[in-house]
Amino acid sequence: MLVRMPLTEQPFGFDNSYARLPPRFFACQAPTPVSDPTLIKLNEALAHDLGLDPQTLFSRGADYFSGNVLPSGSEPIAMAYAGHQFGQFVPRLGDGRAVLLGEVIDCFGARRDIQLKGAGRTPFSRSGDGRAALGPVLREYIVSEAMTALGIPSTRALAVVATGEAVVRETLLPGAILTRVAASHIRIGTFQYFASRGDEEAVRRLADYVLARHYPGAAETTNPYRALLEGVAVRQATLIARWLLVGFIHGVMNTDNMAISGETIDYGPCAFLDRYDPAKAFSAIDRQGRYAYGMQPRMAQWNLARFAETLLPLLATGTQDAVTIAQDALGGFTVAFEAAYEEGLNAKLGLCQRREGDRALAQDLLARMAANGADFTLTFRGLSDDIEELRSVRTLFADPAAFDEWSLRWRLRLAEEDRDVETTAAAMRAANPIFIPRNHRVEEVIAAALNRDFKPFEILTAVLSHPFEAQPGFAHYADAPQPEQVVEQTFCGT
Repeated sequence: MLVRMPLTEQPFGFDNSYARLPPRFFACQAPTPVSDPTLIKLNEALAHDLGLDPQTLFSRGADYFSGNVLPSGSEPIAMAYAGHQFGQFVPRLGDGRAVLLGEVIDCFGARRDIQLKGAGRTPFSRSGDGRAALGPVLREYIVSEAMTALGIPSTRALAVVATGEAVVRETLLPGAILTRVAASHIRIGTFQYFASRGDEEAVRRLADYVLARHYPGAAETTNPYRALLEGVAVRQATLIARWLLVGFIHGVMNTDNMAISGETIDYGPCAFLDRYDPAKAFSAIDRQGRYAYGMQPRMAQWNLARFAETLLPLLATGTQDAVTIAQDALGGFTVAFEAAYEEGLNAKLGLCQRREGDRALAQDLLARMAANGADFTLTFRGLSDDIEELRSVRTLFADPAAFDEWSLRWRLRLAEEDRDVETTAAAMRAANPIFIPRNHRVEEVIAAALNRDFKPFEILTAVLSHPFEAQPGFAHYADAPQPEQVVEQTFCGT
């Protein structure tokens, strides 16, 4: 039985704006209680940022973050949305295993959603059980917090609770619930849900809500809906560029997994490159490589075109005029992506003054890395750690001579920079992480956790919280996998 605690005994100060939208935007849905909740992890730093009291959360977190106790002021809902899944439109998806408890205003004045993922069945569950297994919950905690530490916009992980109940997947697995924090959980698919029903009033209401919450400056323009489309396109462009710059592969870039806020959301079969391969796809359900590493900018554009389609009635009264406006607005994606990606590559190579030929120099390195099986993260970090000798980097290439030829041209280009070697190396170290969530490390953590050993999880999350810093005693966490450790496939967990 759910219990609503008095306000004085709970740490949340909810202000639930989405729940004030019309009822067709969501389903009122309380979490389903679990039998024996145990708090596995509390993100104390995030709790402080949210204005929450960690001590209260430590003592009552198992109840709050399992959904067994509803904090006063929460209005639990499951959000409605649709989406293109691997190119096929599904008109009704929605939160099938997630419940939005409510919204808080954090210490920085920003509105944040607090959601329980794995909280039980909802009206959108279809044939699903509404639950989550421990492994995927830990994966999302690890990767979402690592992405944040890498400076990439992302949903956050506040807590992990073990439910004390098993979930059925290929086998029986321990259940868990993730408490996820987001700028919002509104997706391209949220707009598609109403547009596919011909509900123009709801699309307009949703667009106005998003403008007020995420793009307030756009609301003051001559055509705020065009400005909204432009804003979302630019945020997605810079986000995808940042993914590529750290070797991240989302794995399931469906329109229901693209947040309007510009955050990375829904870490299902995500992975990071070891060897650089632009055609690499890890997701077991991505059999055609639709969302492979190098395809991600193109797929983001495809998704944004679907978003633009939902806004056409708001952009202009005539269809052709609306299409023209949408096309012009979407043109900003390529400009923003190329600028962010090129700037990021230059930073990784220590180039602060843009010169003609810089992009070609970077692309040539990537091509040689792909042809020689060089590790993505180790190559770029090695350039900054060993900028004068480069001995460790050349050993990453099957044919070291291929790197040697490139490195000669890179050194000549570096000589044109107006700064010394130490300054250049320091700037490069700030752009090239040592530590990423290596796929084999994540799998090791999950395997240990399934045996009730959470120490590897604690260590890995601590190491990944400082990805750019050398950490004595933990250098092996930067190592590429041995052949027997290589992870070829990742799985969604639903």
